[in-house]
Amino acid sequence: MNTVIACGGTGGHLFPGIAVAEVLRDRGHEVMLLISEKEIDTLALSGGARFRFEKLPTVGLPSPFSPAILGFIRRFGASLSLCRSIYRKFKPQVVLGMGGFTSTAPVLAGRMRGVSTFIHESNAVPGKANRLTARMVRAVLLGFKECAPFFPKARTEVTGTPIRTELKRLDRHVARQRLGLREDLTTLLVMGGSQGASGINQAIIKSLPSLHDVRLQVIHLSGGRDERLVADNYRRENIPAFVAAFHHRMEEVYSAADLIVSLPGILIPFPYAADDHQSRNAEIFARAEAAILLKESELSGELLAGKIKELIGDAQKLRCMSENCSRLAPENAAGLVVATMEKYSTHDARL
Repeated sequence: MNTVIACGGTGGHLFPGIAVAEVLRDRGHEVMLLISEKEIDTLALSGGARFRFEKLPTVGLPSPFSPAILGFIRRFGASLSLCRSIYRKFKPQVVLGMGGFTSTAPVLAGRMRGVSTFIHESNAVPGKANRLTARMVRAVLLGFKECAPFFPKARTEVTGTPIRTELKRLDRHVARQRLGLREDLTTLLVMGGSQGASGINQAIIKSLPSLHDVRLQVIHLSGGRDERLVADNYRRENIPAFVAAFHHRMEEVYSAADLIVSLPGILIPFPYAADDHQSRNAEIFARAEAAILLKESELSGELLAGKIKELIGDAQKLRCMSENCSRLAPENAAGLVVATMEKYSTHDARL
């Protein structure tokens, strides 16, 4: 079947969308990705993904009382018109939106065309776009079962959140060798999303003096703004570290790490995310004993250093957290998303 995946705007929408596209392609389906005009989207698809894609106007919903609402309406209309034009040529049988208002117009265009439409919600608390778009889809696919009550009038299917095939684990020795790290030291991975990075960076910097008694090396993905500051602090404290703004081969950093500040390990949610959804996501992992949750407002260098030492010194607890984390995140989430779309679409074709 010809499938459109609207997944532009953020990495949290784009990369799961690419993961679903990989499975669709492996099963013999034709795929087109609809992305935003942001540079991150084009960069992600200029590497190994090699999918057909089209750019849509980036659409973010302002306050209804803001003058910017007129620009939103104009760009949404342009996006809808462009989608309808693309669909006349590509002739999709299925449209999947990965969230955000950039995916709403593609789903609406699919509904207007009479094809099967779906959305995926990766968070425990859905965004405004998916709450609205849920009214026009065959099913809402969920990363967490806790999200289902937010869609009382929609069919929901729990699939987990898809991850790319490149993120499969490498041999730890090989991963550390590629990053220039030692084999004999416990390795801590530190990373925050683009919004949450600064708070985590500052907390880690404050914790470093309390970590001198731990045989430790660090992989720290700092974001562009703090990269030099973070690197200077590791050098000053004489703690071995691989510091980079970003790292495009994430399978290397995941495979090299024993403990992660951001799974399994310590989660520090960005408190100003929409609907505080990062905290809600983190609470699910904490309740399942898959992570330790620390609030940014209560964070200190000493507290963070203490939690890092506690986990590094308790290998059994780390193993249990890792196993609990695996149970919360199905390995075959992308396959489950595709199987669900195939199931509903086959049913639609028989009607």
